[in-house]
This record gives sequence, C-alpha cells and structure tokens, in this order.
Amino acid sequence: MKETQAREEICRVGRSLFERGYVHATAGNISMRLDDGFLITPTDACLGFLDPGRLAKLDAQGQQTGGDRASKTIALHTRIYAAARRFDAHTACVIHTHSTHCVALTLTNAPGDELLPALTPYFVMKVGHVPLIPYHRPGAPEAAELVAQAIERRGAAGTPIRAVMLERLGPNVWHESPAAAMAVLEELEETARLQLLAGPARPEPLGNEQIDELRRTFGARW
Repeated sequence: MKETQAREEICRVGRSLFERGYVHATAGNISMRLDDGFLITPTDACLGFLDPGRLAKLDAQGQQTGGDRASKTIALHTRIYAAARRFDAHTACVIHTHSTHCVALTLTNAPGDELLPALTPYFVMKVGHVPLIPYHRPGAPEAAELVAQAIERRGAAGTPIRAVMLERLGPNVWHESPAAAMAVLEELEETARLQLLAGPARPEPLGNEQIDELRRTFGARW
C-alpha cells in the first residue's frame, strides 16, 4: 500500500471505530508499516477526527521525520511488527483500543493466561488465542517485552496470534491492512460482550473435536 493510501485508510478506519464506539475521546491508536518506516496516529489525537497530513511519520529506526508528535505506543507497535512478521510476513497494521467489553473482562475475571476461551467458531477462526498481558503503565517497556514474548511463544507452538490484551488498558490487534485488523478487533470485542452477557453462568467453550473441524475446514490457528 502506498503512503498516501495508507494515510487515508488509517483515517477512515479511525473514524469508523470512533463513530461505532470502539474508541472514545483520545484513547487508542493505529499504525502502519511502510517500506521506508512507519505511520502512526499522533499522541492525544481523537481517532474520529484524524488529518491524513498530520499523522506521525517515522523512519525504519523509529525516529520521527514528519507530522505531529507520535503516540508513545510506537515502541510497542514496532515490537509487534518485528515479532509478528516472523509468522505472518504481510503484517502491516496494528490497532490499539480501550474497547469496553474487553477491558471489563480484565476487571471482573479471575487472572488467567488468556482473555477468552473458544466461545464461537468465528472467534476461533478470525481472532484465535488472545494472551492476557499483566498490567503495566501505558507505554511501559516491560509490557512491550511481554507482548513480543507471547507472539514468539505462540508462533513457535504453531498457533500464531493476531491479538493480545493489555490488562486494564485494551487490546492490540494486527493484520495486513487497517480493514483486516479492524475486523479482528470487531470479532474480539463482540466475543467479549457475549461472555459478559452470559453472566455468572459461563458458557462452555467449543470442544476439541469442534475446534479440530475448524482447523481442517478453515485453517483455524487454535
């Protein structure tokens, strides 16, 4: 994707997420990996009102070369690109939001290794495993290291991931384009909402035989 198109697509997806309540105020950020560096939404920018010409541009070493001041989460995003591209070579977009239902699960659930079980076939197929990263302050390098480790660990096990959940903060999802990454985020947030709607009577996850069928039929990575 050319840079001009990437800038327009970041703004289009940001506006869509904002208008549908996936992000609020100045929460969340979107980045894209280019041939010569990165684009990312500016710090404290509202994703609903982005200006393509003011997106932050960074070189391949992460040094800013143009636009408004880059979001501090660029350090996390670059770690995600470096780790995820080992298993999904076309990874080119990372989206971070503070999506309500995902965050709510980390406030109410007992601590665990993953945010959600295999509740629905589309969650298994379109999202996959979502490791839960213990709380660190926003922008903490320790969180970025844990995210990179989770990506490496899952990829080495043969089940590459497209999302992680930062406890009390929100999900990070990635894919080959902003539209594809947004689709992962939408499925993840919807599944979190279903889990919360089920209340104390937690639904049973899909069984091994059902998941195996999704692997065989659709190539699910679970």
